[in-house]
Order: sequence, then structure tokens, then C-alpha cells
Amino acid sequence: MDKIVFGKYIPLDTPVHALDPRAKIIAMLVVLVAIFLPAGWLGYALIALAVGLVILLAKIRFKVIFRAFKPMLFMMIFLLVVNILSTKEGILLVDIDIFGAEFTIYSEAIIDTLYIVVRLLLMIMITTILTMTTKPLDLTLGIEYLLTPLKVIHVPAHEIAMMISIALRFIPTIIEETMRIMNAQKSRGVDFEEGKLKEKISAIVSLIVPLFSVSLQRADELANAMEARGYAPDGPRTRYRRLQYALRDYILLAGAVIILAVMVVLAFVI
Repeated sequence: MDKIVFGKYIPLDTPVHALDPRAKIIAMLVVLVAIFLPAGWLGYALIALAVGLVILLAKIRFKVIFRAFKPMLFMMIFLLVVNILSTKEGILLVDIDIFGAEFTIYSEAIIDTLYIVVRLLLMIMITTILTMTTKPLDLTLGIEYLLTPLKVIHVPAHEIAMMISIALRFIPTIIEETMRIMNAQKSRGVDFEEGKLKEKISAIVSLIVPLFSVSLQRADELANAMEARGYAPDGPRTRYRRLQYALRDYILLAGAVIILAVMVVLAFVI
């Protein structure tokens, strides 16, 4: 639990950390769109190379990035198994009968599953890099700036950005509270690792109830603190810091657009 890295900001002095948050958010969205284009392995290798270069520039260790995969591991395995058993195209590779149920695996199912794995891994890596190299306050400011044009159709840009910021800010806090509650439960004899399935479920329930209670208490304290300071989401606001694009931000955006263009070309060629 304490090795979960999503939502944690790593303060370093690197070119990636110095980028404008708006540029990083836009580049992330452009590359995420490119990931879903059927550009083949060459296209995914290009994106993986670009992501690896960004990780090196950000001076983040690859093993730290790989920790972000652990919370998604069970869901990924479940999706992969379902996809392998449901796709019935290509050459029949495996045909087995288990207790009267027939299970078949085709070549196209393996290829499609590998595509899904690569897409999920790239998506997790890109979003993790964004949260690791961008301060929560800067991320909120960038999201609010990008949503500002939607105010014309009465979209609450500031409120949405504030909710996202609070959610990201409280991820490490909730993890710390979870560890504290787990240690307290272990000191009372609760075992989260050993025992039967029923005992594990009971142990998890004993963890969830106090965690919800603490989370609601933290949310209530935060709301009271914001009210005491006169916070009004719909009131006029001034800014201490104003975001400005630099040359490095335009280079990042140009690189993201080039990747998208190459993926579009490869999708039509392949």
C-alpha cells in the first residue's frame, strides 16, 4: 500500500518539471488519442521511445514508474483473460474441454490481447509521469485554464479543477491513513495476509469502515476550513501566479502533434 505512486509529486529540478502544466495536460491527451489508433507495433514502439525519453529527462527511476502498474494488475489480468476467451478469429491454437466446458484460444485473440496490454501500460505510464512531475496546485491551475473557454456554456471550470485537485491531494493522505489503520488492526490481532477467504473479507471490512469514517471527517474539516477563510467558488478571484508558455512548452506540444500525425499515417498504411 505504501508503494502506490499515483498522485504523488516528486520534487526535482528537471526540464519536465519546469514545463507549463497546460502543455503537459494537452500533450498527454494528444498522446492518449494516438495510443488508440491502430498503428501497429511500430507506432507503439515510437510512443514507448518518446515516453522513455521523457522519463529519463524527468530523472524518475523506471522501477518507480512500474509500481503504478500494481494497483491495476488484477483488472488487467481479468480483461486479458476475457478477451482471450471471447475472440474467435484467426488460427485455432488451443482447444480444451474442462468439465464439459470448451475453451478455445485463437491467434487473433493473442495479438489483440498484447495490443491491450501495451495500450494500458502506456496509458498508466503517461498519467503517472504527469502526476509525478506536476504539483497538484499547478495541475489545478492548468485544468482551470483549459476549461475556461467552456464557461460560455456555463461549465463550472474552477469547481471542476478544485475537485480534481482535492482528489489528487488526498490520495497520499488516504494511503497514509490506511497504513495507520492497518497497523492499529494488526496490533489487535487482525491478519490481512493469512487465513481463509471469509477471514480476509472480515479483515478488509474492519479496515474499510474506519477508513470511510476518517475520510468523511477529513472532508468535513476541509470544508469548515475553506468556509472559515471565506472561500466562494463563484466569486471574483485574483491570481498570484500566471501561467506563460515558454519555448520548451511549444517543443513538447509539437512533439505530441508529430507523434499523433505519425500514428495516423501508420494507421492508414498498415
